[in-house]
Amino acid sequence: MENSGIGSWIERRRVKSATHAAVIYDESVTTYAQLAERVNRLASGLRMLGVAKGDRVAYLGDNHPSFIETLFAVTTLGAVFVPLNTRLAPAELAYMIEDSNSRVLVHGSRFGAVDTAVKVQVGAELDTLVDSGDPVRIDIEVSHDDPAVILYTSGTTGRPKGAVLSHGNLVWNAINTIVDYDLTSEDRALMISPLFHSASLGMGTLPSILKGATVVLEAAFDPARTLAQIERHRITYISGVPTTYQLLCEHPDWATTDLGSLRTITCGGSPVPMRVLEAYEQRGLAFTGGYGMTETGPGATSLQPDHSRDRAGSAGLPHFFTDVRIVDEAGRDTAAGEIGELQVRGPNVIMEYWHRPDASAEAFAPGGWFRSGDLGYTDDQGFVYISDRLKDMIISGGENIYAAEVELAIMQLADVSAVAVIAMPDEKWGEVPVAVLTVRDEAIVDEARLLEHLGPQLAKYKIPKRVIVVDELPRTASGKVRKADLRERFSR
Repeated sequence: MENSGIGSWIERRRVKSATHAAVIYDESVTTYAQLAERVNRLASGLRMLGVAKGDRVAYLGDNHPSFIETLFAVTTLGAVFVPLNTRLAPAELAYMIEDSNSRVLVHGSRFGAVDTAVKVQVGAELDTLVDSGDPVRIDIEVSHDDPAVILYTSGTTGRPKGAVLSHGNLVWNAINTIVDYDLTSEDRALMISPLFHSASLGMGTLPSILKGATVVLEAAFDPARTLAQIERHRITYISGVPTTYQLLCEHPDWATTDLGSLRTITCGGSPVPMRVLEAYEQRGLAFTGGYGMTETGPGATSLQPDHSRDRAGSAGLPHFFTDVRIVDEAGRDTAAGEIGELQVRGPNVIMEYWHRPDASAEAFAPGGWFRSGDLGYTDDQGFVYISDRLKDMIISGGENIYAAEVELAIMQLADVSAVAVIAMPDEKWGEVPVAVLTVRDEAIVDEARLLEHLGPQLAKYKIPKRVIVVDELPRTASGKVRKADLRERFSR
């Protein structure tokens, strides 16, 4: 094949795994042979719309087989796939479509109001395009250095940037996942997070397809349905964030659901609270943790289940084909236990941001090290610990306070369902930490109770000076709290 990128995967899988289930969605099961035919036909249909190598094709919709079909049809043509966040406002979506100069927008029925030149709606329109296409596979020269996907960052530090993931980035990230998570062709991976999120795409869907496993798609996360799907489809692999797993283990069906098939449970975003960890341990389950970001494909590190206790709070060790280091402000490697900026290098790390040469140059240190903007340290065995986002570090009276540490301690309080610690201006100390949290029904969490809980665990200067209870924390699509929104809201 001339195409050595991910666009060749479905055809290669058709040859090796024709009758094996590739995608399950509701009552529909699509084999690799069936998926290959639809991908080939869709690629032909998109070419009739004028899509050529290097063009961008955007996708806006919930988790659905058409997402996977479009991704592989686009990359079959050597074009670039641009998945869009369904939770964004029309103006934000319009910016990304314009910034990427996408030639075609494939969209779900509820997103038809977004304006662009050529639109194809999932359902009858997409099926018509597929039916009109030629089932003979198109083979175009594509290398690992060619762009495959543009994923827009959450924009928590400004206007979103398009992280350009090459075919090689996605291949090596998938290989890292397969190696470190021991994926097999018999795995069944349940995708409950949006596929436009780098973790769901890069750590779940793509590695599973590369290995010839089965991807089970859920349009949206619902705890009861998720538990039912685990039992029904004998799910072996699932990924999520701490909140996801908390909602599952607190659901009334948790105790009666057969979870015996689960083998790999990955969690990113932040460490798993101890009470959630214990709830899963009681069911004979352990977590695989990790750290990463869109720009690293997204995997950078992983923590294996056998270290979930003795290395609690750690993001683990670098993925097999990835290097991680911690450096001080002068760019020198830090000693164990010394906090510095975490940097990542490897074939899974992006080469650039879309049409942002200045941002691309700023993102890398000499030697090809990607500047994560995260603060962390390693222990004497090389295990990585994340302290906080560089921009979220609170400096109070000359003391550095890392919000992640405070948040983890607060989450041990059973009545707290979610928390974000932010900096607020203070005349005496410059900044002080403030806890913005959500609580369980009828629970009361105030400054006095928080002081009683945190007093034995944290230094006094780290304890939030104010507690703000809200109904819901603002989040990005990947589940990260929008702290900038909270700072703007409560600093007035």
